[in-house]
Order: sequence, then C-alpha cells, then structure tokens
Amino acid sequence: MGLPQRLILTLLSIYLYSATVVNTQQEFKIQSVELIIEPRNDVTAGTNVTLRCHATVSTSTGKGLIREYTILKNDKIVYTKTIGSSEDFVYQLHNARVFSTGLYQCKLDIQGDTKLSKAQRLNVQGLSQPVLHLNTNVVNEGEEVRATCIAPGEIGSFIFFFFDNDEQISRVEGLSNQAKTTFRLSGADIHKIHCSYKIRTAEDTFPSTKSNNVTVSVKELSITPELKIFPDSTIYEGDHLNISCSAKNVHSSSEGYKLFLSQGTKLLRTGNSTINHNMVAVPKASEALTFDCRVVVRNVEKYSEKKISVVELFSVPSLTMSPTEVFQGQIMTLTCNSDRFASQRINREDLEYTLYPSKNLPSSGKPGVFNVKALQNDFNYTCSAEAKGIKKDSKTLMIRPKVHVSALKISIEDKVILKKSFTILCQSNGSLPINYTLFKDNVQVGTKVIRERNRQAVFMDVINEPGERQYRCEAKNSLHSNKTGSSQHLSVNVIVPLSQMTLAVIPSSLAISEGEELNFICSVNGTGPVTFKWYRTGSVVPLQTNTTTETYSNLEIKPVSKNDSDEYYCEASNGANKVRSENVNVQVFMASWKKRLIVVACLLLLLLLVLLLVASMLNIKSKRDRREAAAELSVLRALNQMTL
Repeated sequence: MGLPQRLILTLLSIYLYSATVVNTQQEFKIQSVELIIEPRNDVTAGTNVTLRCHATVSTSTGKGLIREYTILKNDKIVYTKTIGSSEDFVYQLHNARVFSTGLYQCKLDIQGDTKLSKAQRLNVQGLSQPVLHLNTNVVNEGEEVRATCIAPGEIGSFIFFFFDNDEQISRVEGLSNQAKTTFRLSGADIHKIHCSYKIRTAEDTFPSTKSNNVTVSVKELSITPELKIFPDSTIYEGDHLNISCSAKNVHSSSEGYKLFLSQGTKLLRTGNSTINHNMVAVPKASEALTFDCRVVVRNVEKYSEKKISVVELFSVPSLTMSPTEVFQGQIMTLTCNSDRFASQRINREDLEYTLYPSKNLPSSGKPGVFNVKALQNDFNYTCSAEAKGIKKDSKTLMIRPKVHVSALKISIEDKVILKKSFTILCQSNGSLPINYTLFKDNVQVGTKVIRERNRQAVFMDVINEPGERQYRCEAKNSLHSNKTGSSQHLSVNVIVPLSQMTLAVIPSSLAISEGEELNFICSVNGTGPVTFKWYRTGSVVPLQTNTTTETYSNLEIKPVSKNDSDEYYCEASNGANKVRSENVNVQVFMASWKKRLIVVACLLLLLLLVLLLVASMLNIKSKRDRREAAAELSVLRALNQMTL
C-alpha cells in the first residue's frame, strides 16, 4: 500500500471518529423510513429499477449522523451500506428480471436505534423465450443426442424441461440459466424437440414459453426379432414345446445385441445369439400362453409376441360327498371325478383317482368312489387324478360331521293361568340348525328353527278349559333322516282365577254374647292351592293366614269378648289373581249371667237401701219418744216442786 492510500485511510478514520464523537454528543429521533420503487411497482423484464430509501431524522444539533441502510427482500438481507449524509439511499436493480419479484423493505440503523419501512411489492413480468441447441439433426435408433437449453438474461433457480413431440423426456434443475442433457430417440420417424423452463421464487413459480423446435430424423435399425414355436398345430397338455428366439438382419458382428425370451412376466432365457427353450405345455385357466422374444440394441427394443392355446388333457378333479350332510360315525360316499378329458389323447379309463388320506378305505368297486366313515371331529379330504404322467389335485373338502340331537328338555317359564298366554321352552344338544316341534295332548301346536348356539325354542300357548294338559317337544337336525329326539311329557295344571267369594259367620246372628264361639267361613270358586287371609278393618296385619288346596277356609275366635266387636273381611289368592270379600260387622253383647247378676245386685242394693231407711226412721222415732218422756218427767218434777 502506497503513501497516498495510507493518508486517505488515516483522514477517513479521523473523520469517522470525529463524527462518532459528535453523534454521541447530540440527540436524535428517527421519525420515518419510506421505501419508494421507481419508476413503478409493476414493470416488465429488462427495466432498470431504483429502490429509494427516504428517511426523516430530527437531531438536536443539525449535524450529520452515521446511518446504516439495509435492503431486504422477502425478509432476507440483499444489501447493506453505511453513509454519513442525510441524502436518500439508492439501490439499483439493473435489467430487472422475474426473479427480482418480491416484497422489499428498507431498514435504517443509527447508533443501535432502528426503524423499518413498510413493505413494497415489486412485480417483474415477462420471461425471455428459451433457445434450444442440438448437436445433430440425424441419428440412428438408439444413438445419443446432446441438447442445451438457454434462458437468455434470466437469473434465479431454474427447472428446465426437454420434450419430444410434446412428451417430456428430460428434466434438469440448477442455478444456471442454461441446462444440458442427453437422450436417445426410438422409432424411425421425424421428432420435434423443444424445451422450456420455470423460475422458482420464494412465493411462486413462473413458467416460460416454448423454445424453438429442432427437428431430428431417426433412422430405423434393420435388426428384428424372430420367435418360433414347435409344434405349431394343436397343442395338448403335456406336449413338449420347443421355442426359438433369434435376431434377423444382423449385418455386423460388431453391432452388439441381446435377446430376451419370456413367458408372460417370467423371463425364461437371455443370450447374445439364438435362444432355444424346451418345456412341457401346461394350460393356464381360461388364458392362452403368451411368449415374447425381444432384441435390445443400443437401448432400442424390438419384440415379437405369440400366443398359443393349450388343450387341457383332463380337468381338475372335484371331490364331492353324499349325502351332503353326515353325522358322527355315519358311512358316506366320497366321489373324485374329472368332468372333461381330451378324448383324442386319452380314455376315461386312463384316469386314476387317489384319495388322501387313504388309510383303511373300503373299496366301492368304482373308479374315484370311496366309502368313508365320518369321524367325531372335523376332518379334510383331497383327491388327485392322474394320466400320462400328469397329476392334478382337487380342492380340499372339509367335512364337519353333525351331532344328533340329544338331552331334549321342556320347561314352562310362567304360571299357567286359564285363558292367558304362557311360554314353553324347548332346548337340546346337537348340531345346528335344529327344528323343534311342540305337541299338546299329542296334537302339534307349532314349530321353530334354531340357528344360533345356546338359544331355546320359545313357544306361546293358551289353555281355555280347566284341567290337566300334556306337553312334549320333538327335535330334528337332519334333512335326510327321520331320526328325532323327544322330550318327556310335561303335565300342566291350569290355574283357574278365583271368583264369587263369600264370607259367612257362625252363628249367623250378628248379635253375639261374650263368651260364645265365633266362626268365619270364607269360600271362593277357582283352583288351589289358595291362600286365605282374615283382617279387621283398619289393620294391615292379617289375623290369620292359611294356604290350602281347598277352596274354603275358616277363622275361629273363642271365646269372644266385647273388644272383638268390629268389621271383618277375607282375602284369597292363588297365583292367578286376588279377591276380597265384603265387610261383615260383628257386635258382641254382655253375657246373660252378667245381666242376672246385675239385677240381683240391684235388688239387694235396693233392699239394703230400704232397710237403711227403715232403721233410720226407727232411730228417729226412738229419739223423739225419749225427748217426749224427758219432757214429761221435767213437767212432773216442776209440778212436784210447785206443790211443795
């Protein structure tokens, strides 16, 4: 560094230091920061755009301050600069492109005090047309083509697309405005190649128009695959096939190629020369056998395809059982049979049938027919048919031996009341479904089919006449057998509801004297057992409760007392209903001997009163006579004295 440069740096340092000292000595306030886009916010590509940052700052001394301006695009810093003047800060976007589109802001920082402008959106519209270049216009099938696509003047993040007759053949991503790729064209034809691109921004993706079309002529390769299959006439299952796959029109051994022989999606063989493959013809269900011979040269594929039909020698056997349902220990017949066979190659007698497992199977004397005894549990059988070395197996036949019905039970869920419906239940063990039949006095009442385990057959019935009835159930779970299970007879006694209740009192006179015996007799019409209860009115506690098979009962009170006077009633119930009698009023009067005793006592009391009255009168008279005698004596004494 020379002396002039050092002097300039020294002067600049002194200036900045002095400015900092001055700034620290004055106060300031950032009032506003505004971002202005010139010439406007919406421009076309190639326009020179100016981002002007205008700040209003008030200071105490009016001297300049060191200002740091930052331009942000989509919240990311684009440019930062420090200036010492109060002039507007200007940031230039020369030849603006679509990639310049975004939200811009200006930030001002003075001594750590910052202020951010409002965001302004810049929209740049219009992408340049891409330009396509190819290294050649004429190629052979499989040869490589090099292509370059250019986006003139554009910047940003690119995605380039290359097309062959509007079909995309390549894609390249990058930050450069040009992309290179290679591809191969197949099919002898005229191909029109073009390209396009997209620019990605933080907010969106902008597509370009199509480039120029470049025509490429593709010459066809003369090499072709050849597929041969022998025999070429009617093919039967088990025939030996010879399949040949080769390439024709190979002009030079230096032109490398590869052959692929396939059957459907299975690759049989590959090679660099003729391929031969031998196999046994096996028919495919309802489909022909498809063979494919392919030759690949410089990534160019050509193929030849043939389909052949194979006649089935005999059909896959089916295994059936008879009867269609079987019970444990029952003998059944299993039949293994192939419905179809190629009579041009074999006879039906050529088919040999085998049953698996085949332990101790009784011979039926007929081909494919086997007699088997059903086991106690589920078991499986399969069979095979074989002729001319070809063997085919049937599907597995699962046999589930059924269990005959047993332990049949019948029960009644409700009380049986005259003219009211009730429920009868039938249940048994055995395989489902089970058909139940209900009989009443040996007359069929109804049937039910049970298809779920642990379910009972539910029957409803009504008895309209008093008396005993006999019910029983029958159960059957075989369609081909008359074997049934029968329950025991269930005797049912009908409960007749109670009616016409009467309450009698003995003695019949309702005037009863104490000490006598009182009897209440309650009787009803209906069937027993009947529960009788006697009550005094006003009490909920019965005087007596009695259950009897008879339709009457009595309550005895002895001896009765005056306290037994009250109203009485009777209640009766038998499970069907409950009835109540009318109230009977009973009055208990005093005993006759008590009445006579009271009369005698009254007479004696009266006599006593008379005697007392007479005695009192006699006593009074006696006292009067004595007074009179004393008086007379006194008079006599007075007379005597007078005479003296």
